[in-house]
Amino acid sequence: MKCLFCRDDDTQVIDSRVNEDGRTIRRRRECKSCEKRFTTYERAELTLPYVIKQDGKREEFSREKLLHSLTRALHKRPVPVKYVDNAVEDILSILLAKGEREINSRDLGESVMYELKKLDKVAYIRFASVYRSFSDLDDFSDAIKDLD
Repeated sequence: MKCLFCRDDDTQVIDSRVNEDGRTIRRRRECKSCEKRFTTYERAELTLPYVIKQDGKREEFSREKLLHSLTRALHKRPVPVKYVDNAVEDILSILLAKGEREINSRDLGESVMYELKKLDKVAYIRFASVYRSFSDLDDFSDAIKDLD
């Protein structure tokens, strides 16, 4: 692993710990050249399904897009980052467990809504209003009723 500061190739792992979720390994490293320390995270790279969009196009699944969707809905909401990360990991675990090569964007959106419903009701309504294209107050009212 190259040092993030001086770009030297000689770094040493000082400490390794499995994260609480058991899915990632946190490694504390030290550069032998500049002696600065930094943290890296390691997780297995697994093959995720392609996402079939509404217009029929297929695109590679993007963890970053999934995280962006959740964080955008949760903007200025009191939800800790670790809960958001756990929600992303839960969605990924479900996708991997299904073992399918493709997933419909609608199914993925429903998974996001399920996780948002557990995290924050306001974020759930925000996401649902865009995802389901709310056109009037009745749509909002129906979504709020779904929360109960």
